Amino acid sequence: MQRKKAKANIQIDNERIRVTEYSFNKNEETGFHIHQWDYVVIPQTHGQLLLIDDNEVEKTATLTKGEPYYRKAGVSHNVINNGKEKLVFIEIEIKSYSN
Repeated sequence: MQRKKAKANIQIDNERIRVTEYSFNKNEETGFHIHQWDYVVIPQTHGQLLLIDDNEVEKTATLTKGEPYYRKAGVSHNVINNGKEKLVFIEIEIKSYSN
């Protein structure tokens, strides 16, 4: 199924972090991607996600406004708004950094 793409607005991108606001209408997706850095997601709205991994295994997840979660680099998936309402979250990617 071909879906419309979620809107990704990069707010900060420097040598240490990338901050992106994702905004999804119902059934919009990020498209398949691999996270190259550890990251934190901070939901700005409540919502339901459908996550499809690189083996086409589907999982659902519930996002609660203001409750962040952390994942390590290497996650590969497509993220789809599986809820009835618009979904917004902030993703903070933590780039490798050494002094």
